[in-house]
Amino acid sequence: MAKRVQLVLGQDIYKLGHTGQLVDVAPGYARNYLLPKGLAFKATPGVLKQFERRRAEELKRLAELKVEAEKQKAVIDKLATLTIQQKAGEGDALFGSVTAANIADLIQAATGLEIDRRALTVPEIRKLGTYTAELKLHAEVTTTVTVEVEAEA
Repeated sequence: MAKRVQLVLGQDIYKLGHTGQLVDVAPGYARNYLLPKGLAFKATPGVLKQFERRRAEELKRLAELKVEAEKQKAVIDKLATLTIQQKAGEGDALFGSVTAANIADLIQAATGLEIDRRALTVPEIRKLGTYTAELKLHAEVTTTVTVEVEAEA
């Protein structure tokens, strides 16, 4: 049986590993595919040290993003209820609906934080009333926002 080759992955490769991971692969796979395409590098002490340093920097950056998300959560949690006024007809039915973009704008107006509307999970809002929207600030940090929809005067 041929001797396996140790490589450090330069990027995530499906069913093989993640960036910076040390993997054992067949010599042909390394020689003909991974190395020529720049997807992996020979596992030398210098390359291992360089990837370890990059991984440490990435972990530090991710920790900073989480801390920032926690700060945003604290500010958003201080909000009581956000109120939005919409035109309504019979049976408290809205003309149109309240969207994630509307709620993101409300949060921004109230707190000054810029919120990505794609981070909001909003129930279908087509009537007057009180609704709860979920806001995902980070993979590990989520909060909820209460939105009250009132009729325009």
